[in-house]
Amino acid sequence: MGHWCGTIQLFQAIGLSKGNGSFTIFLDRRSLAMNSFPLRALVLEDHPFQRAFAVKVLQYLGCTEIFEAEDGEQALALLQQVGGVDITLCDLRMNGMDGLEFLQQASHSNLVGAIIISSSMSSDLRCSVQKIVSLLGMQLLGDAGKPLRPEALAPLLAKYSANTHKPSRRAPDPGLELPDSQEVAHALHDRQVKAYYQPKINLHTGQVYGVEVLARWLHPIKGVLSPAFFIPTLEHCGLMDKLLFDQMNQALALQKQVGEKNIDLNFAFNLQTSQLAGGQLTQRIKSILDHFDLPGAGLTFELTESGLLEATAASLETLVRLRMMGCQLSIDDFGAGFSSIQRLCQLPFNEIKLDTEFVHTLQEQRCQTVISSILALGDSLGMSVVVEGIETLEQRDKLLELGCSRGQGYFYARPMSGADLLSWLTPASLG
Repeated sequence: MGHWCGTIQLFQAIGLSKGNGSFTIFLDRRSLAMNSFPLRALVLEDHPFQRAFAVKVLQYLGCTEIFEAEDGEQALALLQQVGGVDITLCDLRMNGMDGLEFLQQASHSNLVGAIIISSSMSSDLRCSVQKIVSLLGMQLLGDAGKPLRPEALAPLLAKYSANTHKPSRRAPDPGLELPDSQEVAHALHDRQVKAYYQPKINLHTGQVYGVEVLARWLHPIKGVLSPAFFIPTLEHCGLMDKLLFDQMNQALALQKQVGEKNIDLNFAFNLQTSQLAGGQLTQRIKSILDHFDLPGAGLTFELTESGLLEATAASLETLVRLRMMGCQLSIDDFGAGFSSIQRLCQLPFNEIKLDTEFVHTLQEQRCQTVISSILALGDSLGMSVVVEGIETLEQRDKLLELGCSRGQGYFYARPMSGADLLSWLTPASLG
């Protein structure tokens, strides 16, 4: 009965006639973007009519090759036969191997580019599945609902196309060999590792108030490489302090240049908990500040929440000394670990940076409630709250509605070189 009711809703929503085993789809072309998505897609759905309908919609939207499977085991076998697909449209509840087990298996195969969920499960369960997909290291585009809604599917396909050339936060492809210690040491010595800058924005005014300093390796052969490619080697070789100080020298020279134009920007640097135990860290940071004749108040140091589980007395002393120098401290990726509230009580942070997963699940009511609660917590503790990963106008508007005032993400600006940042800092961006 449930499938029949869903089918009736489907008829009413988009107009579908079924006769003699064929389907005719009458989609309102004004309600869907007239884009073509030349993608390979897999439809994993156990109900024949829903599966056939999904195939027709994907064909209409321009997918070039579409494969079908009625359970996870059949889908995995099919992938081994036909090779990888760009998109998998995945139901969750089905006989045989269900969608959850399929996702677990597919995450090890490197044959699935991205996932779109199509499920009638409750929103809290779908939200949990979205988190599972993220933890598996797979790209989740969103939930197209069930019955499948074409008007929801089209923008998700467009999102995949738009993200094709975006830098990935996932680990490097296993087939890409990580550099050895000599290579990264040579890159640092030859100043191939450059500071890039992503603006932080006041969501109410659209004005920039600071930047996060990020590392990019300008490799002479492989091009611009993300930190995921070389940070593990830097960690293993004990070169994270060297990277930090190089980044600070580049960034503070730019901060000095920006200040001469009467532009006041806070510069934020990433720190790892392992760096806090070194007794010379604060002394070296102070030395760099003195060299550029800049105050500590112009700097923020961001530490990931998960690493703070290992904070020692020496680490806490370093954090206190940074605060005594006037520097701001931000707890990064807040909500991604398990000790957030306790660490807020124990460590001297000024700022909370919400993990980007909150933005990815922003349509869920539970997620909105959590964000509102964190904003209230930050306000009561006298801490600012920054939201990472803002990519769309809709996300920005929803965050404003919830009371967020600070954020960063591709919607505003991608990480950029120092020269590009100077060009980007127009009167409009500064207010």
